[in-house]
Order: sequence, then C-alpha cells, then structure tokens
Amino acid sequence: MPFAVPNGTPARGHLVHPNPLVPHRADPQVHRHTDGHYYFTATHPDYDRIVLRRSRTLAGLATAAESVIWRAHPAGDMGAHIWAPELHHIDGAWYVYFAAAPADDEWAIRIWVLENTAADPFEGTWTEKGRIGTAWDTFSLDATTFTHRGTRYLAWAQQDPSLGGHNTVILLSAMADPWTLTGPQVRLSAPEYDWECRGHRVNEGPYVLKRHGRVFLTYSASATDHRYCLGLLTADADSDLLDPAAWTKSPVPVFTTSEAGGVYGPGHNAFTVAEDGETDVLIYHARSYREIDGEPLDDPNRHTRFQALGWNPDGTPRFGVPVADTAADTVKESA
Repeated sequence: MPFAVPNGTPARGHLVHPNPLVPHRADPQVHRHTDGHYYFTATHPDYDRIVLRRSRTLAGLATAAESVIWRAHPAGDMGAHIWAPELHHIDGAWYVYFAAAPADDEWAIRIWVLENTAADPFEGTWTEKGRIGTAWDTFSLDATTFTHRGTRYLAWAQQDPSLGGHNTVILLSAMADPWTLTGPQVRLSAPEYDWECRGHRVNEGPYVLKRHGRVFLTYSASATDHRYCLGLLTADADSDLLDPAAWTKSPVPVFTTSEAGGVYGPGHNAFTVAEDGETDVLIYHARSYREIDGEPLDDPNRHTRFQALGWNPDGTPRFGVPVADTAADTVKESA
C-alpha cells in the first residue's frame, strides 16, 4: 500500500492516516526495527507502568494490542512517576530507558534502565539494570541514546544546581555500556529564551536525527500546556559532539501550538521513517484544546500524533505546523 503521512511533505502515496495516532499517550517514541515492525512506547497516564505496542505499519499502532512489560514497585525505588520510556536495540539486546521516583518521594525523579536479551521484546525477561549515575544527584529524566562515529551517547534532561530554582537543561555524555556513563557530562542547552521559560524554565525530551552531514537534536521547552514547543540544536557531523561550542541553537522554536488547527502544546518528540524507507516522520504529543483545569501533568489528554518531516534546500529540517485532528476518537477524558 502506498504511504503518506499527514501534511508537511507528502510521501509516495495519497493515503493520509488519522491523527491522533494513539490517544492518551504522552512522550511517545517509535522504533523501526530490522524485523520490519514499528515498536511504540509512551508515558501511560497512570504513571505506573511501561507499555509496548508493535505493528508492521505506523497506522497499525493505533489499534495494536498493548502489553505491559514492567510495573512500578509498590514501595521504594521506581515506585512513582514512571515517565517517558524509550526502547532501543543495542548489541543484540533490548533496553528501555525511563524516569522513576521512590514511592515515598515522587519528585526525586532519576533515570533507570531495563534490559531484555530475548530477540522479541514481548518475550523473555526484563531485568532492572539500575539507575544511571549522573554527576549531579538532581531531578533527571528523558534519556535517549544514539551512536555517532563509533561512540554511543546518552542525552537527557536534568536540573542544573548552578542555575538555582526549578529548571532542566540538556546534557550529553559518552557511554561505557548501555547503562553506564563515561567521560565528561556536558551541558548542551539551558533555558535562555523567553519561549523556553514560559511557566517553567525547561529544556527536556531530547531526540537525535542525523541527516545531510549534520546531527540535529530536538528538545521541548516551557510548561506542558499550550506553551510547550520544540527547540533545535545542530552540530556538524564531523565535530566533537561533547564540545558545547559545536552546537548551534535555534533562537526561535521550530514547532509550536497551532491555534488554527486546534493542536496545543506539541512536544516531546521522536523520529522514525515511513514504510517507504525514505520519508522522515515526526512523532510527538499534543492536546486538542487550550484550557486545562489544574496542573497540566494531571491532565491525561496528551495524544500521540505524527506527520511528515520536510527538508529545506539547505538540508535543515522543516517541521511545518501541527496538522489538525483527522479522527473522531479524541473525546476528552477526566484525569
């Protein structure tokens, strides 16, 4: 079947799949594996489990069966705020990076890792490899991993104690193995522009895409309401990624709320590739309304969406605007 993703740059067909793709799933990630499947994970609105779906098509993730692969501990570490899982296949094993807090201290959030050596991540045993040790023992979350020029890296968000108050910045480190950092941990970006500091001073949710001789790192900024948006860092592929000076930061957000389309607070994105093997696809979450009653994190209506990622003539990504909902399954639910 020919494939096309919603708006942006059409792919090789004219079939447009409905958005949202998966209702009530925030912080989405899609991994396209060598077995021909798309694997999907995201924050569950109960914040107490890690779930997986898989399908041979992106659209199929909407109705794919969902499996719980791990649950929060009833007490102690990893007992609360299970957030932003990411699934990665590294050296023949599966790993899930996620944020969790102790059951009795739910804001003491740190980064943890699960491992499964089975060929099929829905089979085998998920082993807790432990917490990733960072230089600062502070609020940390949203870990993602990638390789570049033979080195594996971890990028994540963490509170920088030197900035004072509540904040998160984007950090990068090389890895000795899939659960251990090595060498310097460098800060690539901190909230500095007005659009990064609305409601909260936030840089979080990093994700990497390598294209056209450059490394692009997206991140999310500001509070998790209609002000949430995407920023972009860019480095030359031949540069030292651990040198903060190698990265250029866009002075404006690259993906923001669309009042016209009724899509609010787009952010915490990932990238994948369409079934044609060529079209880059932006995965993200957003709400279908602007006004939120109470704390945004208590509102479960951040839905997973997707659309084609375009490219400018200079080889930089063109995000466009969030496409309007095309499905009728976005009924607002109570928290």
